Amino acid sequence: MFEDIYNFLPLSKNLFTGGMPKAEELRDAAGQGVQVVVNLALHNIPNALPEEQKLVRSLDMTYINIPVVWNHPTQENLNEFLDVMDAHSEEKVLVHCEANYRATAFPALYRILRLGWRPEDALGVMHQIWNEEKYPVWKKFIEESISNP
Repeated sequence: MFEDIYNFLPLSKNLFTGGMPKAEELRDAAGQGVQVVVNLALHNIPNALPEEQKLVRSLDMTYINIPVVWNHPTQENLNEFLDVMDAHSEEKVLVHCEANYRATAFPALYRILRLGWRPEDALGVMHQIWNEEKYPVWKKFIEESISNP
């Protein structure tokens, strides 16, 4: 059921990404050992899970929200995400947003900037879900993040 999250993509045995989860999917994620939920979406989007933070914490998982505005991702957003991933690198983490675009882009950049992955490999994984070529703001953000770490 955890794997039924919209646009779900397992990146490793400890890192998963997806769109906006439903309450029962988060319950299943907790049951499958997920320890940290990182939400990159804003709380006021139409399909936001009401009281997600309260639910996640009630399931004994850590909840972190880094609200990334879709048309304006910032270096501050990325830096906060990189630090969160470093801090939780030994834990099982679910990163999500609304459709798993932000939630695949930021882990791709983490892999490039902190883990030393080649950009074509990290972005190739992201491209299983979406392609930044269709979104000029994101294409520029990704390119600038890689070239000016």
